[in-house]
Amino acid sequence: MLKALEGSGDTADAVVVAGAALSREQLRAAAGAVAARVAGAPALAVLARPGLETLVATVGGLLAGVPVVPVPPDAGPKEREHILRDSGAPLLAVSAADRGAEAYGARLLTVDPAERGEVPAEPGEGTAFILYTSGTTGAPKGVLLSRRAVAAGLDGLAEAWAWTPDDTLVHGLPLFHVHGLILGALGPLRTGGRLVHTGRPTPAAYAAAGGSLYFGVPTVWSRIAADEPAARALASARLLVSGSAPLPVPVFQRLRELAGQAPIERYGMTETLITLSTRADGERRPGSVGLPVGAVRTRLVSETGEPVPHDAESLGELQVSGPTLSDGYLGRPDADAESRTADGWFRTGDVAVIGPDGFHRIVGRASVDLIKTGGFRVGAGEVEAALRDHPEVLDAAVVGAPDADLGQAVTAFVIAAGPVTGEQLTAFVAERLSVHKRPRRVVLVDELPRNALGKVLKQALLRQC
Repeated sequence: MLKALEGSGDTADAVVVAGAALSREQLRAAAGAVAARVAGAPALAVLARPGLETLVATVGGLLAGVPVVPVPPDAGPKEREHILRDSGAPLLAVSAADRGAEAYGARLLTVDPAERGEVPAEPGEGTAFILYTSGTTGAPKGVLLSRRAVAAGLDGLAEAWAWTPDDTLVHGLPLFHVHGLILGALGPLRTGGRLVHTGRPTPAAYAAAGGSLYFGVPTVWSRIAADEPAARALASARLLVSGSAPLPVPVFQRLRELAGQAPIERYGMTETLITLSTRADGERRPGSVGLPVGAVRTRLVSETGEPVPHDAESLGELQVSGPTLSDGYLGRPDADAESRTADGWFRTGDVAVIGPDGFHRIVGRASVDLIKTGGFRVGAGEVEAALRDHPEVLDAAVVGAPDADLGQAVTAFVIAAGPVTGEQLTAFVAERLSVHKRPRRVVLVDELPRNALGKVLKQALLRQC
């Protein structure tokens, strides 16, 4: 899985995190020291701050064959305690600055990137990660990701993105999710090339990094698109990748104008890794997440379980099959059964449409983005895209608010760039989409609630309805 960790062309700054650098050989040796200390443990929790210590601890756990459990550094006491106790991790790897961290029964293991140790042979099989993901209810569930699934996902993306040892990957994403940790940190350690993690994903940091491949979430790309010098500085990059949430079309167009190329979008989940992506050599369509990656297969299913036609209009639940699927949820056979179909496909819970050419467009979560209003089914994503086409709209989020007459009323929360009224926006959408898709209510806001990856927290918006 880490096959490029001892590749040729090593440099003193092969891995850079928040300005601190290691060669690949130094990373291997530092990780070897961690591997010797954690060997035989059932799991290794890692307090995943943006520092070399997180990367060293993660690689050390993987070399030792110990499942790595990333812990968000901003997790509250309840969430951290749940992750540590539920995962059964007896060790919490931290930097020297976090030696006083609360470990809830686990033992603190201080990681020193300058330490050196013997490097064990990397295991071929087993669980690589236990990544915790939250649903709409209950405590976060631990997703079991195998080494085989991670390798298949990274190899599929390397092929789709033409990712080679000549690339320098730049990003500043959190190191406790699939996007920032598995793609953004392990990707270069499998495909080769350099990694530059900017610590924070600021436009200035991205512009100064001189990368060929950049990862970002829509919030990051929106800020870069608004900073003309930073966006123009990315013109020498080979590929700009956006994920974790839909990229607003105006941001897509602005990046294409300033950086000289359109970004590509991809789709995945913690439970499936990245399953869909625009290819580096393929068409880049705003709002599209492209085609299945590697050996991944997809299908659309109606609420009654019938196949949905690939006509670029019909909505269905996206289901996924293939080598990147997780091995289920830790200690949750009930959740495993609920998430899989009888023939083994994973139920993503996302609503999508697929075109005749196989291109996928994600409409949103079935739980909050499939709005049933007056007998019609409306995809929130379609209405959001229409709203973002208005010249005075910076961003928009649409939910189905409870309504005694309609069941749910299409309700839009909009960040406006200039003077515009709710009535004007409603009329704008009605001119472009079916009348039943127009917002019944428009709420102008200064910002939308988001999580660390930039996804809009729609449950929080529903509570305002």
